[in-house]
Amino acid sequence: MKLHKEGRVTLTIEILTFSFFNYLAYTYAHEYVACLTSTITLFLLIMSLNFFRIPKREFERKEGIVYAPCDGKVVVIEQTEETEYYKDKRIQVSIFMSPLNVHNQVYPISGNVKYTKYHPGKFLVAWHPKASTDNERSTIVVENDKISILFRQIAGAVARRIMTYSKKNDTANVADEFGFIKFGSRVDLFFPIGTKINAQLEEKVIGGQSVIANY
Repeated sequence: MKLHKEGRVTLTIEILTFSFFNYLAYTYAHEYVACLTSTITLFLLIMSLNFFRIPKREFERKEGIVYAPCDGKVVVIEQTEETEYYKDKRIQVSIFMSPLNVHNQVYPISGNVKYTKYHPGKFLVAWHPKASTDNERSTIVVENDKISILFRQIAGAVARRIMTYSKKNDTANVADEFGFIKFGSRVDLFFPIGTKINAQLEEKVIGGQSVIANY
């Protein structure tokens, strides 16, 4: 397991800040206050280390399979109108990531990146029905010779920084990293009507390993 590069600045600031508060507590405060300060700052640091962790995983990378782009729980499977790129009806599958999940995102399929766009927006809770269209978000479309899929990183009430590494005309390789969202979020996928969806509502999925659909 390693720590994600997006956590370097955050963790450095936390360590310096927590060290300063602990120094003040142990120098000037009562021993009980110092002990409480140490406990709280240690807990927060452990939570941050857990959040920015990237576990070592093996990926199959089989063709004809759409893998989960992130860790989390499937909260939506429905037919809806995709209004940004395809402008037609699609099957939407949404995966909610809690602060305890691994928070990097990986390509669900291999192909060519046809479209990327960042949208500033609100910070509704990630499971809100309008989060997909109103929240801060970043959209990516990857196509190969068999399927075209749109997937969207969506910020939640706490997450306020979406990192997207994809650029138009990039080559996407399934299970390679394409982004990261800090502190709680969601990823939506939009499939062509008729795609065989394997995921189930409330199912817990693992990025790059769990099968969301076949094509």
